[in-house]
Amino acid sequence: MQYQVFVQSHPDNKFIASIVGIPNSTVEGGTKEEAIALAKAALETQLASGELVTIDVGKEHSQQQTDPWLKHMGIFASDPTFDDFLSEVAAYRQQIFSEEVFE
Repeated sequence: MQYQVFVQSHPDNKFIASIVGIPNSTVEGGTKEEAIALAKAALETQLASGELVTIDVGKEHSQQQTDPWLKHMGIFASDPTFDDFLSEVAAYRQQIFSEEVFE
């Protein structure tokens, strides 16, 4: 597995490395390489006593429930007249824009 490590240099000649997305995984080292090695060791220790799992969240928490527009996505995908409709909308917008510019 691969994990992202965020490494920061501090003015007092030390480097702090944190494993992104893993709580309590911040270490300090004298060099960047040392901080990364310590972060790797800390992650290996954490994984030895636990595991990362992936879970699915039910529909009641899905984005489709929070965004009502998502259920309408793609409803015109097989409509042969949709391109004509879009052309008419574009022409109308251009007409309105032209009228506003010259007023």
